[in-house]
Amino acid sequence: MIAVNKDVSLSLLRYFDVLGTELNYRRAAERLFISQPALSAAIRQLERRVGDRLFDRDTHSVALTAVGREWLPYVRSALREVDTALDAVVTLANNAQVRIGYLTGMGADLLFELLEGVDQHLADLPIETTEYDFSDPTAGLADGKSDLALLRPPVDLDDLELVNVAEESWIACLPRTHRLAGRSELTVDELLDEPIVVAPQSAGRWRDYWMAADVRDGRPANIVAEAATYEAETTLIARGVGISFTTSSLTRLYDRPGIRFVPIVDRPVSYTALAWRSGRLSTSARQVVQHMLSRIPTAQNDQQ
Repeated sequence: MIAVNKDVSLSLLRYFDVLGTELNYRRAAERLFISQPALSAAIRQLERRVGDRLFDRDTHSVALTAVGREWLPYVRSALREVDTALDAVVTLANNAQVRIGYLTGMGADLLFELLEGVDQHLADLPIETTEYDFSDPTAGLADGKSDLALLRPPVDLDDLELVNVAEESWIACLPRTHRLAGRSELTVDELLDEPIVVAPQSAGRWRDYWMAADVRDGRPANIVAEAATYEAETTLIARGVGISFTTSSLTRLYDRPGIRFVPIVDRPVSYTALAWRSGRLSTSARQVVQHMLSRIPTAQNDQQ
């Protein structure tokens, strides 16, 4: 029986996981932000620790050995458990503060309406609020900078728990001189060929949703500019650069000379949701969620 040196660092296991996925030293090294020689040395060190080869490699290819193929699922399972443990300790360490992110342009007034009275009910609990632009429509949930977020689905996270707290209709934001600016209402199909201002690529599914990708039948959008805030978006539209799809609250928050808002009658309701990552709420954050949810009827009435 081969004696295994169990003094194996997490970094070596992560290197094995990434190389086992990429089967290419250059790509794996790029993902790990290390040099190829450093990765090669680390894999040789790991192989010495386990007492067997994990990869067959030559000048043209890299492949897992039988041992490597069998062991890789165990390593990935262990890394997931470690990551879960580390996430848990971060949650516990941040238990004294609740961080709430909210997406720009949604109206901080809605957030503060949901938080009204929290200073009395949870007097000793510090709450930090941060505004996020369209480059991160998860409002800090994706990278763990927020415990809770006020956002507009859909976003690129599969483990969200959501409670809808407000709803709005779709609106076309048009230059004042646009040929359709005088209409009382529009359908989305009338606007699909128009030059459009969209969110940055990092917005992912959220960007696709707000360019109505679901009804384009594979036709690419005529993207003429990107904007990470409503301020930048409406400035571009006032200049005549293009149009955008947005929500009815924009008519209240960002109305300005040079643009016209026209309702789009055949798009689904857009929801604003209170969201958090499943299984990651601290006790303090859960108390804040309960308080905010108790405020939803009041907040919805105030938004109408």
